[in-house]
Amino acid sequence: MNFEEAKQRIDYLRKTLEYNSKLYYEKDSPEISDYEYDALFRELGDLEAAFPELDSPVSITKRVGGKALDKFEKFTHNVRMGSLTDVFSEEELFDFLDKTNAALSRDAEYSVEPKIDGLSVSLTYENGAFVRGATRGDGIVGEDVTENLKTVKSIPLKLSEKLPYLTVRGEVYMPRAVFEELNASREEEGLALFANPRNAAAGSLRQLDPKIAASRRLEIFVFNLQEGSLYSDGRACKTHSESLDRLDELGFTTLPYREVLSGKDRIIEKVRALGEARPELSFDMDGAVIKLNDLSERVKVGEGTSTPKWATAFKYPPEEKRTELLSISIQVGRTGVLTPIANLSPVRLAGTTVSRATLHNGSFIKEKDIRVGDTVVVRKAGEIIPEIVESIKSERSIDSEIFEMPKVCPSCGSPVIRDTAGDGTAIRCVNSGCPAQNARSIVHFASKGAMNIEGMGPSVVELLLSNGKIKDAADLYSLKKEDVEGLDRMGAKSAENLISAIDASKERGLERLLFALGVRQVGEVAAEEIAARMQTLDAVMEASFEDFASIPDIGEITAKAIVEFFEDEKIRSLVERLRAYGLNFNAAKEKKSTVFEGMTFVLTGTLPTMTRDEASELIKERGGKVSGSVSKKTSIVLAGEEAGSKLTKAKDLGIKIIDEAEFLKMLDN
Repeated sequence: MNFEEAKQRIDYLRKTLEYNSKLYYEKDSPEISDYEYDALFRELGDLEAAFPELDSPVSITKRVGGKALDKFEKFTHNVRMGSLTDVFSEEELFDFLDKTNAALSRDAEYSVEPKIDGLSVSLTYENGAFVRGATRGDGIVGEDVTENLKTVKSIPLKLSEKLPYLTVRGEVYMPRAVFEELNASREEEGLALFANPRNAAAGSLRQLDPKIAASRRLEIFVFNLQEGSLYSDGRACKTHSESLDRLDELGFTTLPYREVLSGKDRIIEKVRALGEARPELSFDMDGAVIKLNDLSERVKVGEGTSTPKWATAFKYPPEEKRTELLSISIQVGRTGVLTPIANLSPVRLAGTTVSRATLHNGSFIKEKDIRVGDTVVVRKAGEIIPEIVESIKSERSIDSEIFEMPKVCPSCGSPVIRDTAGDGTAIRCVNSGCPAQNARSIVHFASKGAMNIEGMGPSVVELLLSNGKIKDAADLYSLKKEDVEGLDRMGAKSAENLISAIDASKERGLERLLFALGVRQVGEVAAEEIAARMQTLDAVMEASFEDFASIPDIGEITAKAIVEFFEDEKIRSLVERLRAYGLNFNAAKEKKSTVFEGMTFVLTGTLPTMTRDEASELIKERGGKVSGSVSKKTSIVLAGEEAGSKLTKAKDLGIKIIDEAEFLKMLDN
């Protein structure tokens, strides 16, 4: 790889990692698996080492974890909560052991432990009493979540001995059984499901109400002494295992299944055994940690720039299981797209039972030659969405049949067409009165990014449709408490909450309503752009193709789709009924000025006195646009502390860079 290729790849990796790091650490909503993230992180580190002139002190490889959220007080750790280097193969693990043993001139002892997939926290005790708990954050500054941690029953509020001062590190997690109960309950209530136990634990620990955190039944495994003496006489522990045994005596729940071993063969055998045991454990683990047991030897081996040289984490690849493909059903989406779904013989995978997986489209099935009755390999994409990796052709029945996508819609019987937009793989039902499309349109209308009607999930929508209480989205606003109360799983309180949520949604404003209506090609960002330009739904409905095409980032395909959408008499009738029910057809916020008209901002880093969301709102209110990535179209980059690759790219492109103080001056002017 030459210099220019390396530069482009490093820029891409930094941008991708920053984006996914924010999703993982701050939004608790990952899109890729830990394994994929770690592989990208590792590749970036290798490239920075190979091309030191492209390295940067603000690269994500120099930081740990995510930023502390603004809703909790910040807490500065006395001892940095660092991370470990990762290895992805037994050969790489052997290499780590060889180098470490060589540095010590002997076959050292290592503590081999499960790597719990949860949220890392520090716990501080004074005179034997729990006084503070904080998340890892960026390793130096975290969030003070003391009150929520007090609800974790496995955290002792008083130690068995009154030690003057002690800080330990642990991993808060949600047991798999609790996770499944929680998601089953949320599904009944029509709430969004948590992606996995780790995200459920992180979201629970960040609740502002400790009662909610308490209801989530979180647990903790403590795995390290951060600072302080474990003995009243001040005597120091000589080994890591001794410190954990002592923490056990003091009342902590320490890591299970840990073992002190020497010899590469015994260590790799233990790592394999932990990996094989993963499906049967009551908690999620995504790797094994291997670290020197003797604390004096750790000092001798030393620390790297951001990670210790005396420890590593062996990361297990995404779990894959074999199961039988029982049938293929067709799901009709809100825009009429037909998606094939694999119905599987239930299999336990990555902590949950999987019985369905997406097959994407007919081209995917044909390319992988997947047939009903096949033995298939299934895994979770990003450890969240089940997908089929391959079918085992050697185990296929001789009378198996090639799957063909239907020629008519399975919901309404109307003919389907191949959609020529995009890559041409989508098959679509064009009947706007299709029942399946209608149900999914109502679910979308009520979803969080749209009208945000809490409690109006897929099961509740189906319940209302099947009982004849609604026919379309506008009917939601005709519902009364007595219409809902008494339906299956709907009591008086649930009905009251649902009606209140529906009433509250009337004030969401034009941005949300445009997205909720489900115009093809119009996502949340495009809806904001249109609302900012048009200001009212009436103006949107009367606008021409040229009007829409003149809006930045609204292309000709989208402009055509919007015009055609509002020409439909059914849509116009729906809009008039929504008007009669009193929905807000105006843009949520009028521009305070046009000082930023035509300008595109990119925000990066931590600002001194405001959040990036607050700064974004100020920009939009004054006619500006906020983008998530730096390009030649970017007008200004607003940079705070720890600005990352966006700042570097802005400098390379010669884009104007300002700080918060200059930004505030621009607002004043």
